[in-house]
Amino acid sequence: MTHAPSLSPTSPAPASATGFFRRFRSTPAEPASAKRVQFSSPFLPYLFLAPQMAIIFIFFYCPSVQAIRSSFYLEDPFGFGSSFVGLANYTDVLKSTEYLGIARFTAVFTALVTFFSLSIGLLLAVKADGVIRGNAAYKTLLIWVYAIAPPVAGLMGMMMFDQHIGPLVKFAGLFGWEMKVGLNYNDTAFAMIVVSVWKQIPYNFIFFLSGLQGIPVSVREAALMDCRSGFRRFRTVILPLLAPTAFFLLIINTTYALFDTFGVIDVMVKDKAANNPITLVYKVYMDGFRGNDLGGSSAQSVILMIIVFVLTIFQFRFIERRVHYN
Repeated sequence: MTHAPSLSPTSPAPASATGFFRRFRSTPAEPASAKRVQFSSPFLPYLFLAPQMAIIFIFFYCPSVQAIRSSFYLEDPFGFGSSFVGLANYTDVLKSTEYLGIARFTAVFTALVTFFSLSIGLLLAVKADGVIRGNAAYKTLLIWVYAIAPPVAGLMGMMMFDQHIGPLVKFAGLFGWEMKVGLNYNDTAFAMIVVSVWKQIPYNFIFFLSGLQGIPVSVREAALMDCRSGFRRFRTVILPLLAPTAFFLLIINTTYALFDTFGVIDVMVKDKAANNPITLVYKVYMDGFRGNDLGGSSAQSVILMIIVFVLTIFQFRFIERRVHYN
């Protein structure tokens, strides 16, 4: 014979299962650390965003719309008039052998600058992460280059590759390479790539070093026990953990090679763009501000925007699939 459990007079009566789960669903438990930002007015967040949105609208959207509009017109450089020509500016640009040659060089230039900037920056970050004594001075010597403006970096590069006093020219002469930067197409292209890579290495170094220092010590110790080979340990453990940082830097370095190297190129070609390699963004400047072809340079700007947009979509669509965020 079974007996029902007795209840003490002070204990509450048991609730039904349905009522218990109803109360549980109606009051979900939240972690103590969870906090919500409360604004006194619903318009206050938009007020905080207004300065940034105004800057984006004034310096990005308005010039972009104006460039798209100008690309369909043949405009007077002094603003006295314009005539609608449709897609003529685009067809002239895409049929130009000079433009297609500059586009090929821009692709090679971007790929080499991005690859070597990321590779050397990662190598220096790995070496700096292992330095115990004097690491502050070592890191400072690697970072200070980033404070140099691109035109100044281009001027320093021209001094290093100078025909008469350049130490790199003299070093190349030891191997029978007579460099003529500013006069020879290939020599100028080599110098432009070297200076652009040198300018961008500190930026990659900073982010890679921060990513390496963010890896837990326990993970490194476990990898040290599992993999005796340092290269294999780096390839299978450390590098996958740096994938988000590497993907971010890939986009930044691609944008840098396409646009931010303008100052370096402007100094190194010495107003002799016809005999030296230039990139697409410098071609826009040459045709628009020196050739006074506003419609053609606007069409080139639109084409460059489309290229960057497609390249960014490709990076996020296909490359980001291999990136694992922790």
